[in-house]
Amino acid sequence: MTELAEGASNQILLLAPDLLAEALAIQLSKAEPELKITLRTNELSRHPSLVIWAVETLEMPSAIQSELRRLQENWQPAPVLLILPTTIRLNTEELLQFGCTGLLQDPDFETLTEAIKTILNGGRVVQLKDHMRSESKPNQMTMGLGQWLLLSGCQQINKDLKNIKATLCNNKLHIIEKLILEGRVRELESAKSLLHLLWGPPQFATDALNETDSPLSPKNLTNNFSITQKARSYGTTIKLKEKTSIAVWDAINARLQNEVVHGFTNSTKSLLAIEALYSSRRNDLLIALLNQVDQVIKRLSNSHKSLNALENKWSDLQSELRQEAIRTLTGNYVRLQRNGLQVNVVDELSKLIDLSNTDEELPNPTFMLEPIVFDKPVQLEGQFLPADEPRALIRLELLFSNWLIRTAELISEEILAASAQWPELRQYFLKSNLISTRELERIRNQLNSKNRWQNLVERPIQLYESKRLLYELKQGVLNTVFLTEPRDEELRQLGWFQQQVALLIETRDAISPQLQAIVKRFGDLMVVVLTQVIGRSIGLIGRGIAQGMGRTLGRG
Repeated sequence: MTELAEGASNQILLLAPDLLAEALAIQLSKAEPELKITLRTNELSRHPSLVIWAVETLEMPSAIQSELRRLQENWQPAPVLLILPTTIRLNTEELLQFGCTGLLQDPDFETLTEAIKTILNGGRVVQLKDHMRSESKPNQMTMGLGQWLLLSGCQQINKDLKNIKATLCNNKLHIIEKLILEGRVRELESAKSLLHLLWGPPQFATDALNETDSPLSPKNLTNNFSITQKARSYGTTIKLKEKTSIAVWDAINARLQNEVVHGFTNSTKSLLAIEALYSSRRNDLLIALLNQVDQVIKRLSNSHKSLNALENKWSDLQSELRQEAIRTLTGNYVRLQRNGLQVNVVDELSKLIDLSNTDEELPNPTFMLEPIVFDKPVQLEGQFLPADEPRALIRLELLFSNWLIRTAELISEEILAASAQWPELRQYFLKSNLISTRELERIRNQLNSKNRWQNLVERPIQLYESKRLLYELKQGVLNTVFLTEPRDEELRQLGWFQQQVALLIETRDAISPQLQAIVKRFGDLMVVVLTQVIGRSIGLIGRGIAQGMGRTLGRG
């Protein structure tokens, strides 16, 4: 450890089960002689620089939170590093509510030492595994008939689906063949749903991870917790070198850059203009936008202007930011044919596209800029959290991710419009299937129809429901997230037709209770008629018939 906080040594209070604590203290002392590990509070010679608490189980989260609060109050200002076991039943949101400086789940030894180093130098570390609800399973389990049928059926269906979807990626398929394959996909998915309906979800693990323990691992000391030398895969990773707003932005920028550079899959079930670009162009556009917004934020942080000036300055810089992103995307010296002449792409594009368009669904920029530029707290779930708190950082990352995708959409739509006027531009920006004029116009019409439907119908409903749709980039997947926030002012500014859509939803909500009451009373009336009137009448008639038949049989 080369960059520890100033001082001859850093005293660390380690709270863990006895055998694990002793083994971990020996490993840390050998690897980092500058650290003085103390296992008991009465052995402390001075106030600790860091408190490490390794918990064996999280069966009682409220007790863990209470103990964390007590540790933080007792050893303030020493930060607390909480080490979690491999298998826990809490999700990421619940774990982040613990609010400690360090939060590691089943770390390897290198991860632990790096986390200690970061925290001692004033930073923050959060590393949680992908599957938070995973549980330990026996190596051998007996499957019932239903489980075997479900597992084997799903495996066969997934295999067929994979083959069909791979075939659908072929752009040379005839339209009839494509329709047949899409129908087959729907049939297989319906069959899978039927299997789950009949046999239920499998109650056993289908994947087993065989890990080889390191000789230095004290895993055998406890069944619930281990510190090994083997690297692990983490789903939620937050590392801050400092608890400052600029460090928060650097972390957000790095996380988004990492998501963008490897590409992403669209899981929004909605057509996006950015998907029309080559994957390399799409990634270059998003990275260029991130680099430009990084420069803008650094410029705004040095200006020390008021909140109103910050919002106005951000709005004024949007056109320049987009122009610079396009310049980075195309390059200053790229030239293409247009009308028989060689022209500069950047200069010609600036004449064809309009970069002043706005997206009405973008939230107020001060929500994401104020915590970064002015170091203001983030309001979240009725609390005001500092920007370096993991939950606040994740919310800010969501806002910047949404801005990134929506801004890239505006630019991509303009590139599609310019490509319709400039055919030579299609081979430079667009996918090969969109070089065709017919295919290009088709996707433009689909995008226009989607935007009109969104503006005229979906947006008024979202405003009335006080919801805002945001785009989230997470682990290589683009998803949509709805946030609930007051949008009454935007609702009052809607046009006449959009207001009628909102009024229709309000009318439905108002009439629905009355209709339900009418249907319920009508149902009660029908029950009375069928049981008390018709039922009794049928009973009397049957009784009379039975009595008549009895007399006839008696005379015979």
